[in-house]
Amino acid sequence: MKRQNQSSVVEFILLGFSNFPELQEQLFGVFLVVYLVTLMGNAIIIVIISLEQSLHVPMYLFLLNLSVVDVSFSAVIMPQMLVVLSTEKTSISFVSCFAQMYFLLLFGGAECFLLGAMAYDRFAAICHPLSYPMLMNQRVFMKLVMFSWASGVMVATVQTTWVFSFPFCGPNKLNHLFCETPPVLELACADTFFFEIYAFTGTILIVMAPFLLILLSYIRILFAILQMPSTTGRQKAFSTCASHLTSVTLFYGTASMTYLQPKSGYSPETKKLMSLAYTLLTPLLNPLIYTLRNSEMKRALMKFWRRKVDLHTF
Repeated sequence: MKRQNQSSVVEFILLGFSNFPELQEQLFGVFLVVYLVTLMGNAIIIVIISLEQSLHVPMYLFLLNLSVVDVSFSAVIMPQMLVVLSTEKTSISFVSCFAQMYFLLLFGGAECFLLGAMAYDRFAAICHPLSYPMLMNQRVFMKLVMFSWASGVMVATVQTTWVFSFPFCGPNKLNHLFCETPPVLELACADTFFFEIYAFTGTILIVMAPFLLILLSYIRILFAILQMPSTTGRQKAFSTCASHLTSVTLFYGTASMTYLQPKSGYSPETKKLMSLAYTLLTPLLNPLIYTLRNSEMKRALMKFWRRKVDLHTF
């Protein structure tokens, strides 16, 4: 009888913003626009970097991988969320919930390490310009990219498998927008103490290790920029780093508040908004951050646009 009760949950009910039924239509419209703009913005970056040979350098190839991660983040979360907001279907199957959590952790882990790799690339370019071709050659670049993606796969495999190894015997109402680890874990019918210790420790390692690399890199970069004799050189060096720093602050700040907070630190509605910040706001803003502040990306975008106009003209 106990076994039957433990295996009774075959789906979860996503509560989402059900406490605000009058806002459902408006939220659907807002999230749909955010999703479409995110897809379009990141797709443009992927296409431009792929087609423009002058951008086939580590700095922009890292950005291409970041855009792939951001598009994937949105694709994992947004379609299900739009269905919940626009229909009466607020349920998600056990298997779909597992898959959503798995890919969310995979892309989140990959983004953490990609941002760290991008910081190392800027450090090598600014602090050791003469040695840069050796410090960031194609082999080093490929190793950093593969390590970033492999780390995401490893984190997702271990954490998702462990979470869904717990029995879920009810209730099955998930007070969240999607299948994220903390709210799903609250529904487990077992002692999750050791997993919480692992998750907290693992999050510190996955989030803080790349963050420390980023911090140390930018401390060195700051000293190198201050020692530059040319004002133009200092402005150019700072400009290449400003976009990355903005992206790092946005992603790490919101992700840390979600995964390193105490259980009772925030209300469920606040947790939902913080989750949206790093899963939706970051992918939405990254294309703007990296194109509006980067002269080479803007030139490549204009070149691509003129090429499309010329083709239509003839």
